[in-house]
Amino acid sequence: MSTITRHGMAARYSEASVFNGVIYLAGMVPEGPAADIRGQTQDVLAQIDAHLAALGSDKTRLLRVQIYLADITDIGAMNEVWDAWVAPGHAPPRASVQAALADPAWKIEVVATAAQR
Repeated sequence: MSTITRHGMAARYSEASVFNGVIYLAGMVPEGPAADIRGQTQDVLAQIDAHLAALGSDKTRLLRVQIYLADITDIGAMNEVWDAWVAPGHAPPRASVQAALADPAWKIEVVATAAQR
């Protein structure tokens, strides 16, 4: 049986878990919530880059991404940042929806799944 490893554990959740070479990231939220949607998106995508690198992967190995926006009208600005970030030829399957986020200052939360190298 394969082992599940958990990373960045807190009492309520883990930042990530890895099972059978697949990385499951928790919802990444902005560390700088005062920023606009572009700044918050850059913040969250940088966190994803850092977590994936620490766990032996990168954005070219993304299997699926779920994007939660507090206001769906922010999708155009978010997509500008996303399009500059996503690796050409490696755009993952993605869903984007409007959702009430846990902190009213957050404009975005992103959940990602990736394969390890």
